[in-house]
Amino acid sequence: MTTNYSLVSEAQCETGESPVWVAEESALYWLDIPVGKIYRWHASSDVLSQWQLPEMVGSMAMCTHGGWIVAMETGIYHVQLNPHGACTHTKLADVEHPIQPMRFNDGRCDRQGRFLSGTMFNDTKAGKNVGSLYQFGNGHQLTRLMDDLIVPNGLAFSPDGRTMYLADTYTSRQTVWAFDYDVDTGTPHKQRVFVDMQQHLGRPDGAAIDADGCYWVCATDAGLVSRFTPEGKLDQSLAVPTAKPAMCAFGGDNLDTLFVTSLRRAGISAEEDPYAGRVFALQPGVKGLAEPMFKNTPTA
Repeated sequence: MTTNYSLVSEAQCETGESPVWVAEESALYWLDIPVGKIYRWHASSDVLSQWQLPEMVGSMAMCTHGGWIVAMETGIYHVQLNPHGACTHTKLADVEHPIQPMRFNDGRCDRQGRFLSGTMFNDTKAGKNVGSLYQFGNGHQLTRLMDDLIVPNGLAFSPDGRTMYLADTYTSRQTVWAFDYDVDTGTPHKQRVFVDMQQHLGRPDGAAIDADGCYWVCATDAGLVSRFTPEGKLDQSLAVPTAKPAMCAFGGDNLDTLFVTSLRRAGISAEEDPYAGRVFALQPGVKGLAEPMFKNTPTA
């Protein structure tokens, strides 16, 4: 299977994650988890900027009153990015991990502007079910919503915000779940299997929702980004030129480009997988939704 794609900038990440399109800047932001970097690619000028953070970073979202909400190893931070490469970071909430070393992973905001992110044991192959899903709101309260996660991924919300999707990438699970989501309290309930990825190619990693309410999920190990209807039926798959796509997000002037980050595999040379860690731009033939922003106060 082949898909037309273009490469986004020359950046090559260890683990590219959390792409966010900022329409006002015509720019794509994303993270490199283990090296703690934030990247920004300006679409028209092709200029790449980067900022160094003090910890590994898992996910991020723009704030309504400036800056970014960022989930790192030790908690939730507010980060301000200076145009010249400097940045400031202020911790908003500590997280109490049950064991070490752990960090935050995949995350995003719900449609109401709350930030959600999952935690995991750093060694993904260890299979430790010590991860949790957390929610962080404007009251700066970090609330644990659920436990028993190994590698939490695929967090996404339906267009009306009333369905939450969450995946676990670990080999013994390979499942995407759907939940009813209380938009007033930000509480997921009525967990059920949305997609059993054991029945499809690849394991579920990061995801995005399109304007039709379909769920696009990076199928890691298979080099695919697969689209599932709201009923959980496989609709189509797009290929990327590397085995491990990590997360996807819609962007571009018309929100009709699907940006896909990826990661490098340990023990695999650049000659064997030359595009590992790159960011790709695909044309999926559908439009996406603008990424929700974190509703913070002007002084956060």
